[in-house]
Amino acid sequence: MRGSRMSSCCPQRFPWFRTSWSPKSDLALQPLPKPETPTDTFDGVPFEEKIKEPHILIVRSIDPCLAENGTNHRTSKYDLMRRLYNPQLVVRRGQFFKLTITFSRPYDEDKDGISFIFVVDDEEKPSHGNSTMVAVPLLKKPDRYLPWNVVLHSVEGDTITVNIMTSPEAIVAKWRMDIDSKIIDNGAYSYSWDTRIYLLFNPWSKHDQVYMKSEDWREEAVMNDVGIIYRGTYNRIKPVIWKYDQFEKDVLDCSLYLIHIVGKVKSNYRSDPVKITRALAAAVNSSDDEGAVMGNWSTDHSGGTAPTKWIGSMEILQKYYKKKKPVKYGQCWVFSGVLTTVCRTLGIPARTITNYASAHDTQNSLTVDYFMNEKGAIMEELNSDSIWNYHVWNEVWMTRPDLGRDYAGWQAIDATPQELSGDLYRCGPASVVAVKEGEVLRAHDTNFLFAEVNADKIFWRWNGPTQPLKLLRKDIYGIGKLILTKSPGGFSSEEITNNYKFSEKSLEERTTMLKALKQSESLFSRYYLNEDFNDIYFHFNLIDDVKIGQPFDVALSMRNRSKTKHYKISVILRVDVVTYTGKVGESVKSEHFTVLVKADSTHEVKLTVRYDEYSKRLIDQCAFNISCLASIEDTKFEYYAQDDFRIRKPDIKVTLREAPVENLEVIGDVSVENPLPVPLKKGEFTIEGPGIEGRLKVKVKNPVAPGEKAIGEFKLKPPRTGRFAIAAKFVCKEMDDVDGFIMVMVEPNKEQNGQV
Repeated sequence: MRGSRMSSCCPQRFPWFRTSWSPKSDLALQPLPKPETPTDTFDGVPFEEKIKEPHILIVRSIDPCLAENGTNHRTSKYDLMRRLYNPQLVVRRGQFFKLTITFSRPYDEDKDGISFIFVVDDEEKPSHGNSTMVAVPLLKKPDRYLPWNVVLHSVEGDTITVNIMTSPEAIVAKWRMDIDSKIIDNGAYSYSWDTRIYLLFNPWSKHDQVYMKSEDWREEAVMNDVGIIYRGTYNRIKPVIWKYDQFEKDVLDCSLYLIHIVGKVKSNYRSDPVKITRALAAAVNSSDDEGAVMGNWSTDHSGGTAPTKWIGSMEILQKYYKKKKPVKYGQCWVFSGVLTTVCRTLGIPARTITNYASAHDTQNSLTVDYFMNEKGAIMEELNSDSIWNYHVWNEVWMTRPDLGRDYAGWQAIDATPQELSGDLYRCGPASVVAVKEGEVLRAHDTNFLFAEVNADKIFWRWNGPTQPLKLLRKDIYGIGKLILTKSPGGFSSEEITNNYKFSEKSLEERTTMLKALKQSESLFSRYYLNEDFNDIYFHFNLIDDVKIGQPFDVALSMRNRSKTKHYKISVILRVDVVTYTGKVGESVKSEHFTVLVKADSTHEVKLTVRYDEYSKRLIDQCAFNISCLASIEDTKFEYYAQDDFRIRKPDIKVTLREAPVENLEVIGDVSVENPLPVPLKKGEFTIEGPGIEGRLKVKVKNPVAPGEKAIGEFKLKPPRTGRFAIAAKFVCKEMDDVDGFIMVMVEPNKEQNGQV
């Protein structure tokens, strides 16, 4: 390359560029002539002869350097980059990528001027003013005053290599690129590249709003395509495999569709992760905008797939992108799993969060209020608040210029349609720091998140519409008992409760609660206390580990601390089925006891529930609400306690008969034990894994007797090397929502790669 001045390419000196490259210009691009075909003439001379002369520079081809760019930008796994037919270029903003361009003749920097025009592909009226169009000249060295740069890297014959540096604040979207070329003081030519450039957020770039310093969390929250979602109850946690599959076919295109079309995020707002994640929290559910997933918390899932049967996000997003209609059905962990996928595919660090004993505060009072009748039963008709056994939402990592540097880091977002926020069903992003500090007026929806993890739980005795309410009990420790996420790099859980709240029973926790209450416009009467009564100490024995099919006991222990006085106590113990969202269903069993607890002694009452008593009433995810109401005669004292627990289901065992190898078929086995005292009928395994198209269904032909195992066999052919998850679910007439998984490492095919 000759060392002449690069200024010969500058569009400020030469009028042949379609428009100035300055980002402040709003001039529309003017069409330039396309290359002539061999049969055309140019100035009366056949084109094939004309191009032999040192005439206008014509683009013959562009190499997107997929392997190199994919490695440097950590985008090699995207289906768009891997596919054999018509691959596309996926790169991250704020970082240069390389293109190799072949021309009709050698590039002469003294005579040839080249500019690059980048336009957001789906923008109706692109312009420089809203950053949806960027015009950049070919430069010899970077210009730090330009947000985008195209720098000449090398010249070899008819080919040049350029480095394209995009702005760290560029719009996250699919871009198209044109190349304008001209011989100085002569004709101009424009080339439109068929390949599209998908520009993503860049958590590796210090100048990007989603920059994440932690290498471990970057790898987990952006690159990991398999995760764990925690369900169950705080004392019986159920880890469930979830395949995020953020690099698979149509997932990135679907995510961009959710932002632009469903979420209606336009022009340069698509560069802001705060606005994008807020829009996605609404777009992933279908409640008011025909978004990706339709919620269903009933037991009727006809016309769709039951939420417990989904294994991952890929099938949901592929179905939605194909038909542009909400996929049926989802519940909180499905919404969260899909939202994690969408954020990760866009380059926004995201993780899935489970909050056990999660409050749904409908009145913005920061309290959850329950009303009981004289039998100790919850009066559903009076209750609008609820406590979910668990609730799953998301966290995304970013700075918050709208709030200030103190609120950067993890931000909570939630796509489960619970309450309206700005006329749409969505929640967040709320700074987790703001939640912990009780800054409930900070944007967005921090008050709702604060209540979910730290509300006070109040039990009232309802005596009729004309009688005053009686405060039975207030529980300041009953909400947000445990908050979990998957740890980076492994498959264990990481507790993050302290990220959201100060330790229970600490002065900071109560001080923060009072601080939050003072900011609320709906202060509920929470300070009416029962008359002090300390003689009887009640201890509700909660259930820890019950396998489905087994009986279980509910017990209340009463310790009389008085050395001289006996007390007669009336106790009602109840067991009701409950959905994981806290809605109490049909009663399983209740029993009334009247006992005398003698001075300085302990007495226990126990309710035993057999499998045949609870099996036909099981709903949702085998969860129960257990409660007790105790009344002490001759006093006005009443004690109420309740808790939730879940029956444990067996785990599916997944094994492979041989070590998996790339492009070689391997046979696998699945099995699950029948823990019930009755046979399992019409059993079916559903399996997902590398090389399995969609979801493979394996039927169990014969009934499975108690204590025996349901077994199945499957085959898969991993298409590439690396770590993969094989996930399985099992359903039958007597039992559903049973799952299991294994992680496998697919080895290279040495014979295929010529190593043998």
